[in-house]
Formats: sequence, C-alpha cells, structure tokens
Amino acid sequence: MSRVQSPSEKHSHHHGHDHHDHGASGRLLLIALAATAVFALVEALAGYWAHSLALMSDAGHMVTDAAALGLGLVAQIVSRRPPSQRASYGYARAEVIGAFVNALAMLAVVVWIAVEAVQRLLAPQPVAGQTVMLVAALGLAINLVVAWLLSRAANNLNTRAALLHVMGDLLGSVAALVAGAVVFFTGWTPIDPLLSLVVAVLILQSTWSLLRQTTQVLMEAVPGHLSYDEIGRAMTSQAGVQGVHDLHIWHMSSDRVALSAHITIANAGDWPRVLAGLQRLLDQRFGIDHVTLQPSWSPPPKGTRVIPLTVVGEQKPPLH
Repeated sequence: MSRVQSPSEKHSHHHGHDHHDHGASGRLLLIALAATAVFALVEALAGYWAHSLALMSDAGHMVTDAAALGLGLVAQIVSRRPPSQRASYGYARAEVIGAFVNALAMLAVVVWIAVEAVQRLLAPQPVAGQTVMLVAALGLAINLVVAWLLSRAANNLNTRAALLHVMGDLLGSVAALVAGAVVFFTGWTPIDPLLSLVVAVLILQSTWSLLRQTTQVLMEAVPGHLSYDEIGRAMTSQAGVQGVHDLHIWHMSSDRVALSAHITIANAGDWPRVLAGLQRLLDQRFGIDHVTLQPSWSPPPKGTRVIPLTVVGEQKPPLH
C-alpha cells in the first residue's frame, strides 16, 4: 500500500502557521472566556432580581458561551498532541467533539428558554425595566468585544462554534435591551418572554447548522465542499487508470481531508507514474494531501462501490 503525502517543505510551512494560529487563537479564547464568565454571573443575578426572563436567558446563554470557549481551549490543546500508538491520526478531531458538545448544550438552553417563556406568558411577572436596560446594554458591549476577539482567532470548527454562541448572545442582549425599554416605557411585561422566544428560534437555527456539520465529520461523511462522484471521475480520467473502487473520503479534522482508494491498472510498471499523477490531481484540484492508494489488477469484490467510468473498448491515452 502506497501512502502519498505533500512535499515535506509544504507540510513544514503549513505546521508553522498552525502553531502560530493556534497560539494566537488560544490567547484570544482565554480573554473571551474570562470576560464571558464574569459577566454571565452579573447578568444572572441582575435578571433574577429584576424578574426578567430575557435577561436570565441571556445569562444562561452566556454560561454556555463560557463552556463553549472553555471546550475550545481544551480542544486546541488536545488537538496539538502528536500521533501515538493508540491514536495514529493524532487528536485533531478533539475540536470537532468539542463543537458537537457545544451544539447539544445550546439545544438544552433553547428548550429551557421556551418552557420558561410559556410559563411567563401564562403567569406574567413584574419586570424592573430600567435595570434590564442597563445590564443588557453592558452585556451587548461585552459581547461585541468578545465577538471581535473570536473573529480574529484561527478559523477552525471549534472557534466558529464559540463565535456562533456569542453571536446568538448578541441577539439575546439586544432582545433584553428592547424588552427592558418596552417594559420601562409602556409597562407591557409579555414582551420579555416573547422576545426570549424569538432569540431561542434564532439560536436554534445556527445551532442546528453546527450540529449537522459536526455530525458529518464524526460520521466520516464526504466533506460537504467535495463531490464523491466528481473526484472518482477525475481519478479515472488519469492515463493508465482503468477503474477506481473502495473510494473513501473523510475529514481527519475540521479542515483536513483524507482519501483512500483501490486503483485498477493494466500494467504494474505504470504504477509509479499513475501514483504521482493522482497525487498531483488530488492535491492541486481538490486540496487533499493525505492520500492512501493501492494498485489493483483483479476485479473488485462484490458489494463494493465501483467507479469504472471507462467504457469497454475505450482506448486510454498511453503513458509517456
């Protein structure tokens, strides 16, 4: 079995950037975590005192933000561990697991907000509008700073998950601010739980997208930006290739893709050139640099997905 990888110079350059990006994003995540955790406590106490569900739901969201940022930090540390005998691929997928847990936590928060909002609509409670306005405005400012910090962090799946939390929390702060203003100026308290429900729906939409994305990675589905059939056709179009079977394409981490396949060839002597051509194709056209290819001369076993795409009798161009 032949394992094809990019030139060492490319990997050395790539990993140098990785270490720099991870270090910078780690510091930004730590700052964001501290700001979020401290203000979540302040907002929770103020929401309880002011009887504001919009404020308390925003505080609950900020708690999950802090958890998301904490998981992001842990995942970044773990994902940098080198491969071992027990984990031959390394630990890069730790960030995907962290993002998946974050998404599940957000779903729980959405359910809590919805249940509490319905109870508040059935049995309205007085809300201290001025307090809600002041605390929500401060929360909005902190969330803007945290969102700006995260937008500068490394663009990996777990950082995007944390940013999604904070963007949802921005909406929560805006909703709490509006709710406090409406209650303060009009005295209409149902606006508080109603705006909490609106925020819950918005959070659910972004969370569901993240959950779907992380599930695809964990289930080793073909990455969404790649086409299985297109890659198979491109591989079979190479001179010397008669067919492709046992083709597998999956995420090693959120931003690195791996591929393995059996390549049917007519002449064993052609394999070095076929291998080099497929390496260039997959790396340059599809950005896949972790490739494992095996030459094959016998027909593929029954039940295997085959991509022959070579018409019987069709003459392939000779190798030069």
